[in-house]
Amino acid sequence: MLGQRLEIRQGQGLVVTPQLQQAIKLLQLSNLELEAFVEQELERNPLLAREDAEGEAEPVAETPDRELSLDDAGAEEAAGAMDARADDLYGEASPGERVSDRADETAQPGLADWSAVGRGGAAPEDLDGDRPDRRELTLWEHLQAQASSARLSTADHAIALALIDQVDEGGYLRGELAEVADRLGCGLDRVEAVLAVCHGFEPTGIMARSVPECLKLQLIERNRFDPAMAALVENLELLARRDLAGLRKVCGVDAEDLTDMIAELKALTPRPGAGFGGEPAQTLIPDVHVRPDPAGGWRVELNTDTLPRVLVDKRYHAVVAGAARSDTEKAFVADCAAQANWLVKSLDQRAKTILKVASEIVRQQDAFLAFGVEFLRPLNLKTVADAIGMHESTVSRVTSNKYVATPRGVFELKFFFTAAIQSSDGGATHSAEAVRHRIKSMIEAEAAGADVLSDDRIVELLKEAGIDIARRTVAKYREALRIPSSVERKRMLKTA
Repeated sequence: MLGQRLEIRQGQGLVVTPQLQQAIKLLQLSNLELEAFVEQELERNPLLAREDAEGEAEPVAETPDRELSLDDAGAEEAAGAMDARADDLYGEASPGERVSDRADETAQPGLADWSAVGRGGAAPEDLDGDRPDRRELTLWEHLQAQASSARLSTADHAIALALIDQVDEGGYLRGELAEVADRLGCGLDRVEAVLAVCHGFEPTGIMARSVPECLKLQLIERNRFDPAMAALVENLELLARRDLAGLRKVCGVDAEDLTDMIAELKALTPRPGAGFGGEPAQTLIPDVHVRPDPAGGWRVELNTDTLPRVLVDKRYHAVVAGAARSDTEKAFVADCAAQANWLVKSLDQRAKTILKVASEIVRQQDAFLAFGVEFLRPLNLKTVADAIGMHESTVSRVTSNKYVATPRGVFELKFFFTAAIQSSDGGATHSAEAVRHRIKSMIEAEAAGADVLSDDRIVELLKEAGIDIARRTVAKYREALRIPSSVERKRMLKTA
């Protein structure tokens, strides 16, 4: 039997207000994007003004369309409601703090309330309608993606990212390998080994240190780097002078062969990175600074130079509040006041949230800062989120496009998240790099007379040492270390 009736139901739900969407958007913006956003708000909202060094609003030219005041009761009431909501959304943190002093600090709720959007309902990524359109990857993003899929160890991946940062628009590596090794606290031979892996990235010839090396990599890929071509590549200055007789002599070929070789050389790409348009190179400005603290530990501080300084122009609002007569004018004044208060508070709490997350990451990775890349700890978003009382999605937004300047260089906050290998006895996890080093040591011992270890035997020995790892993972690590299979190693030992 069909019928109509009224029912009252009570339930809980998260209302994603425009202000909440703005808070989420601000959190994930880089410092350059944030500056552009604030510029737009300054143009749109007449109540906002830049803050000068003394903490006062910069003087604004008197114009007929700019007349407002925060002393108006209606504006204060509307803004107060948004302020109360903002207090619920964010946690507090000091502008600069010592990590060692806050290790036992009680976790604060922080952004956990609004960051819970990621747990259900609309996906956080779908909340921002103003996200930029899809674009092609830049050269550096293209290389970083290949580095992430190259089966490198945690430490080697960190080295690869440091090398990629040294690549110019043409695709050439301009940094000194010795400087990278010194900064990351590892050996020069290891940096050279990682660079050799990077030379296998696309486009061919990328990350070469000179034009001859770039051409050499492309010729090797085409299987055309024979002794004659090697001599030609090593004597490009003769080619530039059109000294064909000299080239025929050093290459040991006749005129016809030399003509073919030069044609092959001209078919190569001397600037492999030029095919990537992407964005113009911009100076990397860190959001956070990490310095040794004289009292011990590390001092984590926001880079105040990157923080937009805006405030609500109360004097200006006072001029217009009394002049507003119609309901439309009063509503406009109240809306501008509410939006201005919200933006000022959101910017302040965004800075505190970044500092909070960065401080916890530094506390977790203090061994890397002190001793080098070999000491990167296994770390994931959940570990940091649980430690500071935030949701993983919040930590993910904070660590995107945010950079920290450390004594070992400038890194994106996401750099510090590394894979972990579980312990078979329920104890502490092991870093992937430490496990790879152990596997390498086991196999190197074979040359000293020990039996050749199969992948299954390596799994057994690692489990006896408290490391829970699958056979396919051992095989993957062994291949990443460029170590042959046990069958091939047995054959090599017999031949030796």
